[in-house]
Amino acid sequence: MQTTTTRALAAAAALTIGLTIGGCSTSNTSSSDGSSSQSSSSSASHNDQDVMFTQQMLPHHQQAIAMSDMLIAKGSGVQADVGTLAKQIKAEQDPENTRMTGWLTAWNEPTEMPSMSGMVRSSMSGMMSDSAIQDLQKASPQDAGKLYLEQMIEHHTSAVDMAKTEVDKGKNADAVGLAKSIVKSQTEQIAQMKDMLASM
Repeated sequence: MQTTTTRALAAAAALTIGLTIGGCSTSNTSSSDGSSSQSSSSSASHNDQDVMFTQQMLPHHQQAIAMSDMLIAKGSGVQADVGTLAKQIKAEQDPENTRMTGWLTAWNEPTEMPSMSGMVRSSMSGMMSDSAIQDLQKASPQDAGKLYLEQMIEHHTSAVDMAKTEVDKGKNADAVGLAKSIVKSQTEQIAQMKDMLASM
């Protein structure tokens, strides 16, 4: 009888301890989830400037990648240093596009501005015209290197301007961080491309 009572008391104590620990665990988990949710919400905060920046920079990067692919496809006839730069630009901008697409998705925003026609998009983001792209496509490997540099200097200049606006007016820390990176890297590449042109 005493053994039975002792066992019952032990079981009750174990149950109480289990519930207490469980209650603490649940409380901690809830607190952790709340903190995580707040952190996620904070990182996802953005304004209209962030949305416009990413929506415009995406097609801008896509065109730079397409131009780089055109040049790379022309093979060994292209000046080696220009070909190397084209590969570098593509390698940098591909993952940036993935990041920007992810942000827009997380913000529940479309990946492009619905009201932007091709013509308006070109004028707003400083992208190359269709005829300029065709010129690059048709150029011989020897001529393509110089044309690529001339076009990419203009392309980069508009991207730097867009990025500076984002740095000044953007809210999302990740987007502003990317904009700062673009200003730095593409300003350096503009100087590099001007030096290449001067030596041709």
